[in-house]
Amino acid sequence: MTVTAFSALLGPYLDPAAMAIVAAGTVGAVILRTPARDLARGVAALGVLPRRRFRADALVEQIAALGRIAKRHGVLALDRSVIADPDVAAAVAAIVDGADADTVVEQLKSRHLARTERHLAAVDVWASAAELAPAMGMIGTLIGLVRMFLAMGDPAAIGGAMAVALLSTLYGAAIGNLIAMPVAARLRRAARDEAFERLRLEAPLRALARQEAPRKRGPVAVPTAALPLRDEVESL
Repeated sequence: MTVTAFSALLGPYLDPAAMAIVAAGTVGAVILRTPARDLARGVAALGVLPRRRFRADALVEQIAALGRIAKRHGVLALDRSVIADPDVAAAVAAIVDGADADTVVEQLKSRHLARTERHLAAVDVWASAAELAPAMGMIGTLIGLVRMFLAMGDPAAIGGAMAVALLSTLYGAAIGNLIAMPVAARLRRAARDEAFERLRLEAPLRALARQEAPRKRGPVAVPTAALPLRDEVESL
């Protein structure tokens, strides 16, 4: 099919007025109901779509390597390690600073929860667009019908008004079900997969923190039975 034939095929389905009503209305409504920070996250999240599914295998291997370094050179040697993942880097920094295993895991869970909330905020942006686009299509349809009724005395204007009415519904359904909703579903799947994968980091980081536990213990109490009695001391 040539470009000319393709353009002729799609020509009847292209209407700038209907597209402007649906697209501008959807974007405007999403902006009004969403904080600016979440909007930025929703747009930035589009870069996640072409990436592979998140896997924690490399991070688990890196934590195991850090454990071997800690056994050989001590936990303080981990302070010089280069760790790209922010969650693992924060956990290792806490271990170097003397945090116990429970504290490290709680900090890791808090970071995981905050990360999940950020991901869901991005998902909500596209879910809102999927919800609003068909509604904007209905608004465009009503606008087109009003224009059509006002132009009943001009047969030439009826066709343009009817095109706005029908194509607005088409654009709203297409944007909501073919663009926004699939994006929201894929982002939700990516967030869920990453959340499950990051749960695998808790056990090795807890074990790494426990390696430092013996070094953090205070003076060992001497059993009372091992201490000389007062009378025996005074008799010396």
